[in-house]
Amino acid sequence: MDAFKQIESFVSVAVRGSLSAAARAAGVTPAVIGRRLDALEQRLGVRLLMRSTRSISLTFEGSAFLEDCQRILNDLANAEASVSLGGVKASGHLRVSAPAGFGRLHVAPLLRSFLDANPDVSCSLDLTDRLVDLVNENIDCAIRIGELADSSLVSLRLGDNRRVVVASPSFVARYGRPERPDDLPRFDCLSLGQQRGWQFMDEDGEVTTVKVAGRLECNDGAVLHDWALAGRGLAWRSLWEVEADLAAGRLVTVLEDFAAPMMGIYAVFPQRKHLALRVRLIIDHLRNHYSRADYWSAAANGA
Repeated sequence: MDAFKQIESFVSVAVRGSLSAAARAAGVTPAVIGRRLDALEQRLGVRLLMRSTRSISLTFEGSAFLEDCQRILNDLANAEASVSLGGVKASGHLRVSAPAGFGRLHVAPLLRSFLDANPDVSCSLDLTDRLVDLVNENIDCAIRIGELADSSLVSLRLGDNRRVVVASPSFVARYGRPERPDDLPRFDCLSLGQQRGWQFMDEDGEVTTVKVAGRLECNDGAVLHDWALAGRGLAWRSLWEVEADLAAGRLVTVLEDFAAPMMGIYAVFPQRKHLALRVRLIIDHLRNHYSRADYWSAAANGA
């Protein structure tokens, strides 16, 4: 029980950003939360949080541990719900947000099957590439891809996403292919507006960011995809978006040896306690699909 309380306190502090906020949520004093964190770090033999009088931040080890702890707590909550709720069915209105391109291909179809299995649930799906404010916009769950910066929200990893640099065969035949990321400034690259750059893994295993440029840029990923198919430049796209084109030979990959590590596909929601059954079930529904390799291969083949 002590170990469980320590983990609960660690997650609460990481999510809420302070010992006092976690203490208020648990109905104890900040000193109790502090002692639980000290005991947890001592038991694990690693520093999880950097604490000062003004701020709290996760260490590298703490970030990895937080993800595992959130998943465990979510699984426990679902297990308890399945027993305590018995024959109670999910009901009510569900509000989900997702990136536009990913949402069209990999959220909307799964929502249909989810609603078929839960006839008392209705749903609004908001497809947008902007970062929605879950609390103020009354969103139950948002699907996000990549690094998560907002620690005030609870997140659960649903699956993995890899990005690749692609081009049409005609573009490669005309302009050649880059051999190293440093070669990219010599090529027309299709840029997603004012983005930070394209990420790669160097020979030392470190992730590096390369700024790219070209004659065309757009803030819509689907347009960049179409331009790549038309031979207008190199594009850095998610594998879920271009896998079917790669299999059909409409696109080819370059710089495969420098591919950056997998990014996460996450479900993000404002809180864990008293999470509605319909929200728990849609998160599980998406995770059960995204965590399977056969789901992605079937999606690439149009199944």
